[in-house]
Amino acid sequence: MTSTFPRLHAITNDEVLASRRFLERAQAIAAGPEVAIHLRGSVSARALLELAETLRELTAANGSKLFVNDRADVACMMGADGVHLPAAGLSVSAARTAFPAAGWIGRSTHSVRSVRAALAEGADYVMLGPIWATTSHPHPGRRHLGPDILGETTPARVIAIGGITPGRTARCVAAGAYGVAAIRALWSAADPAATVREFLLSLGR
Repeated sequence: MTSTFPRLHAITNDEVLASRRFLERAQAIAAGPEVAIHLRGSVSARALLELAETLRELTAANGSKLFVNDRADVACMMGADGVHLPAAGLSVSAARTAFPAAGWIGRSTHSVRSVRAALAEGADYVMLGPIWATTSHPHPGRRHLGPDILGETTPARVIAIGGITPGRTARCVAAGAYGVAAIRALWSAADPAATVREFLLSLGR
């Protein structure tokens, strides 16, 4: 794709999607081309399609991007800007072959080795984490990696995830991250629009 790849990624989860203020917050977060909203959650296929359609209209109107997590078929059907695959999900090559209109394709990774494997598969970007400990997406037995690991992955397009806040973003970028992703820091913020601005400032935008 030829448009600019976003540097700030706002990821949903079941708690975010269940909030009565979800669309209001999504509107505040979808602030422009440097921002992507990732639709992720354990909802029915019908609900996922409806949410994707609503978010596609919202992001298109604001110039931001929409990614659908795990479901390349839904991403393709809704004209999403990208699809994000879990670490053990569909291969990048299979997703690209089966759904050529799915847009950017990325993968979750948890080590330098898995970053390199995802890039060898043809991933356009990877999310690497958890960089810091996080309660939004806990995983028993998985230790946080620390920001220094980001320096081992350059020049890959790596999005740092896990315990990311505006105050930690500059350190991630300095270590080698292309951008950052967050759940709680964005969706639970008292002022999501202001928090987006803080993130983008820390990203150097």
